[in-house]
Amino acid sequence: MRFEIASSTWGQEEKDAVMEVLKGGSFTMGRNVAEFEEAFAGYFGMRHAVMANSGSSANLIAVASLFYRKDNPLKRGDEVIVPCVSWSTTFHPLHQYGLKLKFVDIDLETLSYDIGGLKKAVSKNTRMIVAVSILGNPCQFDEITGICGENNVVLFEDNCESMGARFNGRYTGTFGLINTFSTFFSHHISTMEGGFVLTDDKELYNILKSLRNHGWTRDQDPDSPIFERNGDDFFEAYRFILPGYNVRPGEMHGAIGKAQLSKLEGFVKVRRRNARHFKDLFRGDKRFITQKEIGESSWFSFTMIVNPDSGIERKRVLKRLKDAGIEHRIITGGNILRHDVVKYYDCEVTGSKNADIAHYNGFFVGNHPYDLRDKIDFLYETLKTV
Repeated sequence: MRFEIASSTWGQEEKDAVMEVLKGGSFTMGRNVAEFEEAFAGYFGMRHAVMANSGSSANLIAVASLFYRKDNPLKRGDEVIVPCVSWSTTFHPLHQYGLKLKFVDIDLETLSYDIGGLKKAVSKNTRMIVAVSILGNPCQFDEITGICGENNVVLFEDNCESMGARFNGRYTGTFGLINTFSTFFSHHISTMEGGFVLTDDKELYNILKSLRNHGWTRDQDPDSPIFERNGDDFFEAYRFILPGYNVRPGEMHGAIGKAQLSKLEGFVKVRRRNARHFKDLFRGDKRFITQKEIGESSWFSFTMIVNPDSGIERKRVLKRLKDAGIEHRIITGGNILRHDVVKYYDCEVTGSKNADIAHYNGFFVGNHPYDLRDKIDFLYETLKTV
């Protein structure tokens, strides 16, 4: 039995959506993207949504937008707190905009921030905390929002792996001043490539739209607070106000997204049912540390960390998985401090013991929005005698 790391979530509706765009002949960002943005913001209860061509691009323009707001903008050299474990493009935009990264260790069971370490890391220089809900599992947002409020720092939420998760009944990806999502192939909904930024802040919304689209004024709200129009329509059509990018999605991405969003609730429900089966099988197995659910996880995948006290080497486990045809990956990107790229960062490390254990002892196997219980049984039987 083959146990894949990811699978397509498309049905006939998504294929029909692509064909409608092809028939219409308009492929660049337009009506379908705008409708998907409106639906996406409404689904998560936020005022504004900006779609980009990837979750990484969403992170890029989200970080950039905080440098161009009128009041209290971020500046190069400002301190931002980040967890040791996340995907690479959580960190890269922060570095690219000249921020100083302060790394905090994770909790080995939840894989999100060690809250005690986070509290100790906050200093008078801290301007922003990046909260990352790892592989579907919400951060401890009551603690994190409290820390941000007490210290008057911005909360940036990278929710690219956790669409559909909830903490205290509230969707993750809605707690921050600015929040990012991904709609990549293997994620909770897929538009081939794609990403989102959500915010309730009108100024940031208009900055984001300009940064996404060459830095020009086109597509701005009529009452945009980030520039004043002049009377020259010829010039206004190509007026550049910010050092932006071209990270626009296409109409196919928007059309597919509308179809996928209508299925998200059902997808997450099935993922949670699979997770209950996984947890039931591995509950009490002292060889592995599995992810402790905070709130309501949307269960992107199933993480397993070989317990350092078990005497088992991870390579033995991974060989057994490979021989059985069970695909597996490092947990998110592992500990970013163990990657070559960190030599370029301006950074400080407050601790990474647990992140190292996850990096060197951990892995994940896939979860899918279909009944996976037979494959989870196969995983259990494969590992039973390791």
